[in-house]
Amino acid sequence: MPKINAGSLTLNYDQQGSGPPLVLIPYLTADHACYAFQVAEYAKHFTCISVDLRGTGESDPSKGPYSTEDLADDVAAFLRAVNIPKAHIAGLSLGAVIGMWLAAKHPGMVSSLSLHSAWTKTDTYQRTVIQGFQVLAKALNNMPEMVIQGLFPWCLTPDLYAEKPDYIEQLSAFVRSRPPQTVESFLLQSDAVLKHDVQAHLSRITAPTLITYGGRDVVTSPTRFGDSIKKGIRGSEFVVFERSSHAPIYEQVAEFNEKTLQFLKKHAS
Repeated sequence: MPKINAGSLTLNYDQQGSGPPLVLIPYLTADHACYAFQVAEYAKHFTCISVDLRGTGESDPSKGPYSTEDLADDVAAFLRAVNIPKAHIAGLSLGAVIGMWLAAKHPGMVSSLSLHSAWTKTDTYQRTVIQGFQVLAKALNNMPEMVIQGLFPWCLTPDLYAEKPDYIEQLSAFVRSRPPQTVESFLLQSDAVLKHDVQAHLSRITAPTLITYGGRDVVTSPTRFGDSIKKGIRGSEFVVFERSSHAPIYEQVAEFNEKTLQFLKKHAS
């Protein structure tokens, strides 16, 4: 995988396909490979660039605390380093909130914005969930197992566990196969999530925007956050994947890819 100096960090990334640039921003704990099921389709139409955030995958760790706004600045520095003046931006969960900051602070860099399972400001319920992840990470001292035992049940529906146990095992094996995040890096990353607040800056986002949620998501439910984001970003589009929880990218893969590609291709010109 190529690496590039972006500001004070060396960031690792993967590039596949051809066409307009599409940058995929990972979610909490994940590296660039988390969008494998999407890149297979997206790369038929776009140059897909998936980046490892600081402290994940093979990118540099952070030397101290940071914010979701700082992570957006990292992505902006990355785009400048690879000489991409403007790109389509997409992300799930943490990747989505980073995308919001990027589009608000660097609007000229964003051709379109795809926000999946996003939220504006971390609330008390989310804070309790994330702090539980932190406790589990310290207790296990093993990030892949924390993801499988801690994050998965919040991100996937009970139906998926009951109906496709082999698929859950495949996803678990995939997590174990990736370069593990350190507990220290996870604590810094999750602390950034705990501090997240982009609410006051939504009106600065001018790029065409798609907002999606899983209909059964309790971490970032569409009823808690969807309306405020849709109202805050003028002209945005809204899609709910009814059978999914926090990660429709794994639960309704075909439907997710179809709907999101439809939006991306519409704004590719």
